[in-house]
Amino acid sequence: MVNATYDASGDLYSSTGTIFNMGDIAWTLASTALVWIMIPGNVLNMIYLSMMTVAMVFFQVQYFALRNVLNQPSIGSPRVPAIVFCVFQLMFAAITYVMISMVSYSEHSCNSSPMIALGAIAERSRLGPLLAFVFIWSTLVYDPIACWTWNSQGWSYVLGGLDFAGGTPVHISSGTAALAISLYLGKRRGYGTERLAYKPHNTTYVILGMVFLWFGFNGGSALSANLRATQACIVTNLAASVGGLTWMLWDYRLERKWSVVSFCSGAIAGLVAITPGSGFVGSPAAVLFGFMAGTVCNFATQLKFIFKYDDTLDIFASHAIGGIAGNVLTGLFAQASIASADGVVTIPGGWLDQNYRQLGIQLADSVSGLSYSFVMTTIILWVMHFIPGLRIRCDEETEILGVDDAEMGEFAYDYVALENEVMPRSEYNAASSGSREPQHTTATTSQISEEKQIGEEDVSRVQ
Repeated sequence: MVNATYDASGDLYSSTGTIFNMGDIAWTLASTALVWIMIPGNVLNMIYLSMMTVAMVFFQVQYFALRNVLNQPSIGSPRVPAIVFCVFQLMFAAITYVMISMVSYSEHSCNSSPMIALGAIAERSRLGPLLAFVFIWSTLVYDPIACWTWNSQGWSYVLGGLDFAGGTPVHISSGTAALAISLYLGKRRGYGTERLAYKPHNTTYVILGMVFLWFGFNGGSALSANLRATQACIVTNLAASVGGLTWMLWDYRLERKWSVVSFCSGAIAGLVAITPGSGFVGSPAAVLFGFMAGTVCNFATQLKFIFKYDDTLDIFASHAIGGIAGNVLTGLFAQASIASADGVVTIPGGWLDQNYRQLGIQLADSVSGLSYSFVMTTIILWVMHFIPGLRIRCDEETEILGVDDAEMGEFAYDYVALENEVMPRSEYNAASSGSREPQHTTATTSQISEEKQIGEEDVSRVQ
């Protein structure tokens, strides 16, 4: 294989002392695009926060506005330039915060109230302070965890921690932060009542989001188009498939319905679990990753009822618990032969290779990521609460009206604005007793007869 860099005319570009591999660059950029399309969430407010997240995490301290980041070799791989590695890692940082936000989406959020459910900050947050939170959280929480995991001088890296694509920096940190936010901000108005029905506002979006997540996240982490990247894609596919089937079967046991949302939830749990081990484990182990994730994460969704916090899409159960399960299983099933498929990486392996200390390292990394993220997120929220203008929780009036309407003045769907024209807000609140969902009563026989008579008169008038 020849490594070369060419200019626009097709001639060998020799003015630089560093030669990069064009195939590896193309694969990394393609994977970056796959991670990018995961970021837009659901409805207007979520999409707004997703895009603002990308804009905010571009700016860091040492390399502010990506200064001095161009054609030098990256710390991830000498085969791709730093700017390519940077934009790929940018997507990781952005999607990590979006996971904090994308905890839930309720049917009523686009039906009876123009709100976008934002999960840990769902339907109860102010947009302006959230942008400040994004910058602070990514700098003080995500960056240190990513550094100790992937930087050659990080304590977990030095100890020999194995995390191929972000089990701790992405999933454990975001899931734990979502839990901290849910506990700190409290429940949404109407939480726990029958009027606050939780259903996906758009099941098709759920499926698309799950599909986009499938390959780019893990396969691209090899930073090269090689056998290790191929293996990462294979085990990712296996874990997601088995995880989806497992979760769906557990839910079928109770509901007797073949739910596509259940399958998507399980597939995501499988993808989360295989994230740290996708470049280290073989195909048979990936099946166990998917089964364990689909089972453990499914039962972990009951934690919100035990501890009474508002986490509708169960980000803590799916991402934090799934990430911990993936780290533990990686310590058991990591193999040196799989990691060396790229011809560069050498590891002692896990329990399968008689390296029994690996499990302890994986547990230490998981507990550290969980503890650090929870404590730091809580401190950030507490400090922002006392700074004028940075309090994240919105007032009750904004929560009733909806964040889309109150803070953006725009709607994701035309019929939300039409609803306000047909039924003014004052009449709507009176009809629903101030809740987000109108009250429904059973029609009497006389009412049905009267409506039927009116309908017959309308038909005769048309004729």
